Amino acid sequence: MKENFLWGGAISAHQVEGAWQEGGKGISIADVMTAGTKDRPRKITNTILPEEYYPNHEGIDFYHRYPEDIKLFAEMGFKALRISIAWTRIFPLGDEQLPNEEGLCFYDQVFDEMQKYGIEPVVTLSHFEMPYHLVETYGAWRNRKMIGFFERFAQTVMERYKEKVRYWLTFNEINNQRIIDNPIYSFTNSGVIFDEEKLAGMYQAAHYQFVASARVVTAAKKINPEFQIGCCLAATPNYPLTSDPRDQLLAQQEDNNQLYFTDVHVRGHYPKRILNEWQKKGYTIDVTEADLDDLAKGTVDYIGITYYLSNTVSTRSDANYLHDPLLGSSVLTTNPYATMTEWGWTIDHMGLRYMLNLLQDRYELPIFIVENGFGFNDQMTETGIHDPERIDYLAEHIKQMMLAIEEDGIDVIGYTAWGCIDLISFTTGEMRKRYGFIYVDRDNEGNGSLDRIKKDSFDWYKEVIASNGAMLK
Repeated sequence: MKENFLWGGAISAHQVEGAWQEGGKGISIADVMTAGTKDRPRKITNTILPEEYYPNHEGIDFYHRYPEDIKLFAEMGFKALRISIAWTRIFPLGDEQLPNEEGLCFYDQVFDEMQKYGIEPVVTLSHFEMPYHLVETYGAWRNRKMIGFFERFAQTVMERYKEKVRYWLTFNEINNQRIIDNPIYSFTNSGVIFDEEKLAGMYQAAHYQFVASARVVTAAKKINPEFQIGCCLAATPNYPLTSDPRDQLLAQQEDNNQLYFTDVHVRGHYPKRILNEWQKKGYTIDVTEADLDDLAKGTVDYIGITYYLSNTVSTRSDANYLHDPLLGSSVLTTNPYATMTEWGWTIDHMGLRYMLNLLQDRYELPIFIVENGFGFNDQMTETGIHDPERIDYLAEHIKQMMLAIEEDGIDVIGYTAWGCIDLISFTTGEMRKRYGFIYVDRDNEGNGSLDRIKKDSFDWYKEVIASNGAMLK
């Protein structure tokens, strides 16, 4: 492992900060999402309803406790911390001309605290935190005006923090809006719930995001040529259930549906198969010649990936289909060679190596693993919080990453474990689906002291970082 490898953790503003009405912050799309469970989807409400519980309103109170939390991250030896900047702290409504200085000052303080411990910020610009005003007033990413609003936000924070932040990501898990049958994904990515012509609507929203991302990349290089700007893919390999050629072709098609997002970010143009699909289905997507020029000029420097699970797909009538409401696909089947978490996510550490190779061969760009984690219902005991399942999960994934680097020659920038401190689950809005090395005393109903308590995995990950991964060999 190279000496400058960026070990660390990852969080997002809407899942940790809380303080949803402090510091001049506006209402974000996360603020109108209620709590749910694996079996009861989160609701998206048109306004804040007093009878509903909105877990992101308080999060884990990182807004007030960030010095304590960053000190704990430093104790683990973090070289990097992936965070996001809440758009609504900088432009509360999203369409203002001037930013909210109090919000800018907050992130100045956070970055200064990280710098004190030598922790490199890795900043996501759009991590499911769009101003809700833009949804109500403009229809969110259905509207071309969103490009300009996002550019103003991105350029404002990049100019402000040009001496404090080097690594940036534009849109978090942009490809998840392809899961069009689950409105949580389209709403958090685009602020849109597609009713009719779902795929056409998704393609249009994604196109405006591609253009916005490309323009931000171009502008960023003028602000600071040393900036490294990445895209972010929810990286999920698709395996065929059998050697039936129909299963093989389906798996390839599912991969292509996912990777068209990185195709545009990295190559700067649309794949022919996508243009062919638009023509065959009669989709009229608003794409201008100026847009295509922007895409070609604003390609990314690296690929950020989040990795949690793999999919297995089939066309066969005798397959054991999942019908998972969260993943929202009719072709997903159980993998007979993999186990699952309580939340139905496949545990497949080798899939990470598979995905790293797939992306490197396709794009030949550096890759940054910006999320990887294990959601588990950790329990407090008299002797502490023992999480051997998490240690095993992360250890096996890190081993596969190291094999990809050392045996396959993959260029990996860093590894930031997701939810390095317990936080609100994006998919379900739960606290009991815990990812952290640090336990936060909070339950699904919002009760608890919010005290921070180290789990067994805290000291384990500290050793992994101190040894630069050598302890796992």
